[in-house]
Amino acid sequence: LMVERGATVEQFEQAKTKLSVLKRDPGNEMKLRIYALFKQATQGPCNTPKPGLLDFINKAKWDAWRSLGSLSQDDARQQYCDLIGSLVAAEEGEGGGTASDQAAAKHAGSPAAYETLQVTTEDDITTIRLNRPAKKNAITTEMYNEIIVALQQAAKDESVITVFTGAGDFYCSGNDLTNFTRVPEGGVEDMARQAGDLLRKYVKAYIDFPKPLVAVVNGPAVGISVTVLGLFDLVYATERATFHTPFSQLGQSAEGCSSYTFPKMMGVAKASEMLLFNKKLTAVQACELGLVTEVFPDSSFQSEVWTRLKAYAKLPRNSLVLSKQLIRSVEKERLHAVNDAEVERLLERWTSDECFTAIMSFFQGKAKL
Repeated sequence: LMVERGATVEQFEQAKTKLSVLKRDPGNEMKLRIYALFKQATQGPCNTPKPGLLDFINKAKWDAWRSLGSLSQDDARQQYCDLIGSLVAAEEGEGGGTASDQAAAKHAGSPAAYETLQVTTEDDITTIRLNRPAKKNAITTEMYNEIIVALQQAAKDESVITVFTGAGDFYCSGNDLTNFTRVPEGGVEDMARQAGDLLRKYVKAYIDFPKPLVAVVNGPAVGISVTVLGLFDLVYATERATFHTPFSQLGQSAEGCSSYTFPKMMGVAKASEMLLFNKKLTAVQACELGLVTEVFPDSSFQSEVWTRLKAYAKLPRNSLVLSKQLIRSVEKERLHAVNDAEVERLLERWTSDECFTAIMSFFQGKAKL
């Protein structure tokens, strides 16, 4: 039929070979399934013309979408979430419970037991290192719980200051969006409620942290790893660090008290560029706006920063705690109220079609053939 329509024998053989490879590869089959469910969930049943016979990739995509028939958009959405969730589980494995109280029991007295963090105490400094370098230190539900526990333990230990940093080239790439694909039996609303409770507790741990808290931003920072920086006492950054809060791009809204701390720190107009219009800041720009304390050359970043931090750790611990209390206590109640308001807004966002479509588009972009 292809030859009858003007294709050469060579084109026919090439198309046949490529189509055979496409069908044999389980990875491509999975990508086609993801593509089809995405289209069905966002647009409904297949409604586009059939691609030409030589357009074998688009033909395969069209066939996969059309095979879903009259599957409802709600059912396609649920199947899409289940599929992504199963892929994540297969790649990373499913742990036990993820509640922070279970994490606390797991890690009590055993810093080495953390699965997503490296927590050490040396020279009177407790260091919490985000440790998923292969995933650019994206924050999973488990990591949220482990960070809460690590902060609770650091607040009680004998260290003078607490430092956050990242393993590898990234500081943190923000939320691992696969968090949004693990839909519990209660549906999207239940998932949003659980995520909201966890986020509220997570941000609260920063607001209430009693000791000096320092961020050593060793590379790009995204999302919540940026927004909570307003709750740190010092933020040191390498010159190659960037700061990005793409909330509206993902159909979401600000968190980490940034809707309050950012306008106060940098003015409403500059804060709006970041929180509303997704502007990415360089380290120098972030320093000029007050988000970053100081920027260092990448070549000397680690040595300069840690030399300074070791000197700070020799200062009287109680004096630092009480001085921070004076600086922060005036706004503590306000920060808790802002945290609550941000979480309530996010609950609405997470259950909206707009947010779901934006996140699905993110995954679809990663799953292109």
